[in-house]
Amino acid sequence: MPPCCLLIAVAAIVGGIERGEVAFRATTDEASIPAQFRLDSATFRFELEPLRETAAYKVSALRFPSPIETPDLENNTVHAEYFQPKVSGKRPAVIVLHILGADFALSRFLAARLADRGVAVLFVKLPYYGERRPAGQDRRFLSVDIPRSVQSMRQGVCDVRRAASWLATRQNVDTAKLGITGISLGGIVSALAAEVDPTLNQTALMLAGGDLAHILWTMPEGAKYRQLWIDSGRTKEDLAALTLPFDPVTHAGRLRGKRVFMLAGNVDEVIPPESALALWKAAGKPPIHWMDCGHYSAAGYLLPAMREVVDFFAGGETP
Repeated sequence: MPPCCLLIAVAAIVGGIERGEVAFRATTDEASIPAQFRLDSATFRFELEPLRETAAYKVSALRFPSPIETPDLENNTVHAEYFQPKVSGKRPAVIVLHILGADFALSRFLAARLADRGVAVLFVKLPYYGERRPAGQDRRFLSVDIPRSVQSMRQGVCDVRRAASWLATRQNVDTAKLGITGISLGGIVSALAAEVDPTLNQTALMLAGGDLAHILWTMPEGAKYRQLWIDSGRTKEDLAALTLPFDPVTHAGRLRGKRVFMLAGNVDEVIPPESALALWKAAGKPPIHWMDCGHYSAAGYLLPAMREVVDFFAGGETP
């Protein structure tokens, strides 16, 4: 078992849907986790509904309540997809997170390639994405409401922690080999989750970095948010103070001793190279692969990059 007490109640399968409960019991380890990311002891329900299958794996839709409640009811249910490999024995398991633009197909492709190699995968949708976005509203993870965006980061990390506790209860999962990966926004949330959760002992971070204030201040998509922030009389220093508790660099020392692999673009216009370097240095200078690309031109590099990530988790190989 991972370094927290995880128990699962007897699950029942009715009409093809598995329904059950997971009891998360916090131990003394929880006190060492930054307060904004701690989970209280709780028992939560889940539903696992079959979607499709291939010769190598089965895919099911997973639903469970977020440990963080928001005013938006839809956002309070976490939606995920579980890729269960059709191989016997305990398997490594990885949480996969998506990009800011919500390209779920990209995440599903990575999940499928990992499952092909015998890795159990849980693709998790972050707050305000997919089914989690309130109908008729334009609520988003990143928006002009910067304080709410920061709170979405907190919720996303706590959702991942609960997802990891669900994974750890599955009979086919090796709890000593739990990991997480993501690209861009997914990579930043992955870094934070791996930093604060003791059960996540390996991570591959693609096009991710630290110094959130600098990223938000310089990223092309953030121009309108930045202007509204300035018009309100606030500065970059104010933004840094707000984002510091949720910045991967702040907690990166907690990655030391874990298996970490980074892939970064040397001319990235969204996650500047200096932001990737800041995270790399704070994490203890883990293996890093610099790609000769920007954030958007990285599309031409993603297939070989994903092969490296699959090898990292499936074969235990650190490039």
